[in-house]
Amino acid sequence: MYDASLWQPSADLSILKKRAQLLKAVRAFFDTRYVMEVDTPCLSLGSISDPHIEVLNSHTRSQGQDLTYYLQTSPEYAMKRLLCAGSGSIYQLGKVFRAEDVGRRHSIEFTMLEWYRVGFDHWQLMDEIQCLLVTLFGDDSLQCERLSYQDAFLRHTGLDPFSASLAQLQEYSHACTEYGLQEVDRDTLLELIFSSVVEAAIGTQQPCFVHSYPASQAALAKTHMDENGQLVAARFELYWQGMELANGYHELTDAEEQAKRFAEDKATRSSLKLADRQFDERLIHALESGMPECAGVALGIDRLLMLKCSKSHISEVLPFAHSRS
Repeated sequence: MYDASLWQPSADLSILKKRAQLLKAVRAFFDTRYVMEVDTPCLSLGSISDPHIEVLNSHTRSQGQDLTYYLQTSPEYAMKRLLCAGSGSIYQLGKVFRAEDVGRRHSIEFTMLEWYRVGFDHWQLMDEIQCLLVTLFGDDSLQCERLSYQDAFLRHTGLDPFSASLAQLQEYSHACTEYGLQEVDRDTLLELIFSSVVEAAIGTQQPCFVHSYPASQAALAKTHMDENGQLVAARFELYWQGMELANGYHELTDAEEQAKRFAEDKATRSSLKLADRQFDERLIHALESGMPECAGVALGIDRLLMLKCSKSHISEVLPFAHSRS
């Protein structure tokens, strides 16, 4: 609800100065590594296919046409089109938008750092993220733990996410949440268990990369066989002190496979009776022209600043939280 009296910043001015210093340090980090900053549109005629992320849109009339523009949940697709056009390694600092509940760690509008490193795989990108954290936190002793998705589950739940039966996942999920018994999708059950049990137990003392997710959760990442002969996604997420900070991939470059995943997402959205939306198929055409081998990651700047400033609510690091925007 709009309240005209809420004109003051939600964050203390001392925090906003630290925010400015953080953004400056990020840019200096990539400048020394010759990674080019880019600035892609916030509005697009196409959007993501992910059935688990809802988007904000805007309807307008332009040049005699009724148009729907989507506010971007990530600059990923536009940045990949630049990679296909020969940009080389790039990064972007900017606003992104998601239609989700506002909470302690969530805002409808937030600041994301996203970058792509040509010639890197996801392991090399994890190394670079650790270097970035060392720089931003001024701690040369900072080390990140690496834990496979399977090992994280086994350590904190006793369940093997690859071999546990559907009934086992349903029962465990029901025991730790109000859901589970009626759910029949394995990935939904795994996500319920991960978010309610595993996530809180990892990265408590040091940042933790969780890697090698099930291939069914690959999103826009490549897949490969791990040392146990299990097909996994070349994907990682970074957790620290109970917060997910980053999500990265050894990027999928196969246009045919990407189109297949788009189709699967569309079918999932239809089965869940979610609103139809125009997927950004320009990405497919870009991939058909050829994208260099690369790894990419998106990192939440607001959450990172929360950790750096020991704040518990995202509103404490934003100039104007959603209620004051």
